[in-house]
Amino acid sequence: MSQRREFEIAFVGLKPGVHEYEYRVDDKFFAKYGEQDFKNCEANIKLHLDKKNGFMQLKFDIDGTVEAACDRCGNNLPLQLWDEFNIIVKMVEEPETMNEQEEDPDIYYISRGESHLHLEDWIYEFVNLSIPLQKMCKPEEMGGPKCNKEVLEKLRKMEEDAQKDTPTVWKGLEKFKDLE
Repeated sequence: MSQRREFEIAFVGLKPGVHEYEYRVDDKFFAKYGEQDFKNCEANIKLHLDKKNGFMQLKFDIDGTVEAACDRCGNNLPLQLWDEFNIIVKMVEEPETMNEQEEDPDIYYISRGESHLHLEDWIYEFVNLSIPLQKMCKPEEMGGPKCNKEVLEKLRKMEEDAQKDTPTVWKGLEKFKDLE
């Protein structure tokens, strides 16, 4: 099955109610989107599609792991993916106009004549949003086997130097503190 078709759902023939789908994505999935800030992605996506009359509720559960560069030392750090995303897909006559006017990012419009949901871009976005913003090991793990000790030592020296070279602009102001 081609990757494009793998991430499509033909919803026209689906009965109303909840339908479940599972997807696994890895680095190959992200190749068409260009270079990423992570590698060795193993993401599992569970999709709960609740088909109603005139609209669908989609709930994406993201789970898995990626490797990303540590914000502190630059070494690769394994990160856990976990998040949930909900989207309501409504069927309307003029979806382009409605999508431009819609302010809620969790509502998406498609044409009444549409027969397939294309999930690739949503999966791409949701996996990226599941990656923690701060990519660092826990403080108790800092300096451990996953850390670049040379970089950590340079950072420690820079911090010491910054504390030694505090500007003298504030020196002498303490004598004015008790003037009231």
